[in-house]
Amino acid sequence: MKIFWQSFVDASINAPYLRKLAAYLNGIAAPGTSVHVEGLSPPDRDFGRLAEFRCSIVAIDNGLAAEDEGFDAYVMGHFQDPGLYELRSALRIPVVGTGEATLLAASQLGRRLGLVTLDPAFEVWHLEQAERYGLGARVVKVAGLGCLPSDFAAAFDGDPAAKTRMLNDFTACAQPLVAAGADVIIPAGVLPGLLICEEHGFKVGHAPIVNCAAVALKSAEMWVQLHKLNGVEPSRGPSFALANDRARQDFRSLVAKGSQSLYKSKA
Repeated sequence: MKIFWQSFVDASINAPYLRKLAAYLNGIAAPGTSVHVEGLSPPDRDFGRLAEFRCSIVAIDNGLAAEDEGFDAYVMGHFQDPGLYELRSALRIPVVGTGEATLLAASQLGRRLGLVTLDPAFEVWHLEQAERYGLGARVVKVAGLGCLPSDFAAAFDGDPAAKTRMLNDFTACAQPLVAAGADVIIPAGVLPGLLICEEHGFKVGHAPIVNCAAVALKSAEMWVQLHKLNGVEPSRGPSFALANDRARQDFRSLVAKGSQSLYKSKA
């Protein structure tokens, strides 16, 4: 089984993170499963809707290429899941969103959910996500760490003091969520998710912390297995009607041509 994992960070700028992520995912993968982790450049460096949309375009194009290259599943390894539904309607292989899979898994562990995200800018996005997945009423609160992907570099490069500091920051951010009634804490990002991946039984108060990286990978493995068992795939009715070859080719052509095909003011 070959799984394509799309990250939204730059392969050179965030090399320690991507190295650790690839090693971790391949280390916990089922026997016979390999995970290819792909970065993105420019990365998601300006938190906001436009940056998420831009990155989603590249992520969708990479997904189309990954299916053509024989991958068995695609994982949107960016918790916000931009372009997830478009990918699911474009690919025949299973498409897993880290945010969707983690929110649904966490909802089985407790009634009320708290999310710790990278930056407060994502608070509204995560609330919209939860509503889209039918879990809006179960999210108590979203709290932002107020950090950048680069802030995790030392922790992922083997500095134990940096890792302890980041874990303490995560715990401090999560404690008010638990006090507000959260039963489960979700690291709303693979960066903080990977930070806690080696913390066995990690909790804040009574609330378990869900490892979103592991959940996304195991979800992908499950859906590949179910697809092979009985051919189950997303509904091809109105929700995820499958794009035809022309739509796929038009999209890939647009990405390849870039700004050449866009309107240019003559003013």
